[in-house]
Amino acid sequence: MSLWHTVELTHTRRFFLLLLAAVTICAAQEDDFRAYTESPRLFLRPQRLRLLKRERERQSIRWQQLDTLVSGKVPMVEPGFAYALFSRITGREEYCRQAERGMGTDLRQMAIVYDWCQTERLVPILKQSADKLAMAKDVPSQRNRALAAIALADVDAAWSEKTMRDIIVRWWRGSIVPTLKKGAPLPANSTYALFELLHVVRDNLNIDLRDQIQGYFRDLPLQHLLSYYPAAFPGAENEFRIPYYAEDGEPDLKAASLSRAAELAMVAYDSNPVEIQALQSWLLQDRFLMRGAFGIVYEYLWANPYQPGITFHVLPNLFHDKRNGRLFIRSSWEEDATFFCYDQGKAQVFDAGKRADVNMTAQKKPIRVGMATVIVARDPVEFEIGFSGDTPTEVGEKRPDETWFVVGLKPNAPYDVEPDSEEMFESSTDSGGIASFQFAKPRVMKYRMHEPRFPIKK
Repeated sequence: MSLWHTVELTHTRRFFLLLLAAVTICAAQEDDFRAYTESPRLFLRPQRLRLLKRERERQSIRWQQLDTLVSGKVPMVEPGFAYALFSRITGREEYCRQAERGMGTDLRQMAIVYDWCQTERLVPILKQSADKLAMAKDVPSQRNRALAAIALADVDAAWSEKTMRDIIVRWWRGSIVPTLKKGAPLPANSTYALFELLHVVRDNLNIDLRDQIQGYFRDLPLQHLLSYYPAAFPGAENEFRIPYYAEDGEPDLKAASLSRAAELAMVAYDSNPVEIQALQSWLLQDRFLMRGAFGIVYEYLWANPYQPGITFHVLPNLFHDKRNGRLFIRSSWEEDATFFCYDQGKAQVFDAGKRADVNMTAQKKPIRVGMATVIVARDPVEFEIGFSGDTPTEVGEKRPDETWFVVGLKPNAPYDVEPDSEEMFESSTDSGGIASFQFAKPRVMKYRMHEPRFPIKK
């Protein structure tokens, strides 16, 4: 390449970077980051507040459980959150005083208590605590800043507007959106905090943070559902669905509760997509209704039992997250199904009520999960597929809708695939080192997969 071409490309690149910056600035200028809504601003917008008060009038199961715990003086896990909500629904001011005593130094609870109870002494504490989190990168911290900023919109409008601009323009659009587009998922334990942020921004600023990363949010409901082990886990108050986890020991029921709370908040945010309607039917099973002193507050706040749903059995039971390099498979939507997940280079199987890690260096046999088969990579990778009518082969009966995955390969890399009697073709892996194949020919065939022998030099 000549020097002239190099200079031309450099100027072209600079031009597009300047153009992108200009578009981002214009978009930011078009948005209004000042909240003009009336209190309560956090989650209890008029429509939801009417729904919750109607639930109290009808003595719904969720209201009865919350009332039983609070009136019975059962210690609540998040007292500020629980008592402030109870006070707002019942109109009983004494519970606001209990909320103030129990909120501790948790900025999220302090913001909620201020917004729902109008506790004036919290104003300077909220501002100071929010400013300390200005450079935090995690979702919960920025969610907490947003709650404080929106709650104080009528006390210090300039500070509130500046804080929300920083959260949305610098942190969300400048950092989180590019990270998600590159294929780095948010931690699973941040999903609930993310949806609290989505709600408070849209409710008060009329800005939908999903707009620049719609693919991520389109896939999220199915990915969320398929991340659970099939079997229910019996808790003291209710049964739980347990998200997959890599650690030893018993599952974290608080994490399981927040996972369900995230789903409830998803449905409350946008009930139109088919996946969300299927998620709603998943949530409506009463045996999973959270009844404990932690989960019941989220359950009552977000659940809408009048929202119709469609059966979740219509959803695919396989999700290959190419963007983030993950794979989730279950043999069916029944609770006795076999489950497989591959994430961050680790694989796990759940079958017959037990979970087991897959030894990525010693696993030689294909792993069958429903109509999908997973091969753990070796060098070179060799596998056989076959389906001659209904005749079983060495690796089991195959039908034309068979999907195969090879996991443990190099991320974002090309591979040559050599069938034993056909021309070689190329396949590429995703960001997690997963290659996928769909085989639909009624024959038995062996495949050999390896890195290109003559890679193109870049």
